[in-house]
Amino acid sequence: MAVFEGNFTQDTSSLRFAIVIARFNDLVTGKLLSGCQDCLKRHGIDINPHGTQVDYVWVPGSIEIPPIARQLASSRRYDAVICLGAVIRGQTPHFDYVAAEVAKGIAAAAFQTGVPVIFGVLTTDTMQQALERAGIKSNLGWNYAMNALEMGSLMRQINSMTSYSRSEEGTTPILPIATGETPLTSESATEVIES
Repeated sequence: MAVFEGNFTQDTSSLRFAIVIARFNDLVTGKLLSGCQDCLKRHGIDINPHGTQVDYVWVPGSIEIPPIARQLASSRRYDAVICLGAVIRGQTPHFDYVAAEVAKGIAAAAFQTGVPVIFGVLTTDTMQQALERAGIKSNLGWNYAMNALEMGSLMRQINSMTSYSRSEEGTTPILPIATGETPLTSESATEVIES
């Protein structure tokens, strides 16, 4: 059996990322973005917005992140999509609704597209907690970029192989999720296996 795991040392010049950033609470999200860019740059990624490796998409707030992340992931142009936002608890139940929907939406985008979509939305009780996680104590933007690098390289490994599973009718290829190719039928699978 094989072992697959993402790494941070392979050639990163061909990896492509999209970063979706919420403008709301930009004091926090700007710092998360800086940490994310620092990590990507130190791992050989060209972070220039006019370059070919990272695209930046700004949205009004965190609730707008999931549909944009899904659209970007569906394009198949990116090895991973990084979502950066900050939802800070207030005096109303608004926080609970927004935080839950953003989390579900980002998870759904990854699940529906097969492209890693990194959850980098801080959900904190206070602005102080958010700032601590965005640079005062440590910058979680760095961690989100590391997750994207690892998952991007891991998905490349998995997508580059074709695995087979046993079914009751014989051997059926399982195509890589993110290729965008049409799944093989049992008839065409037999042709591929025999050729």
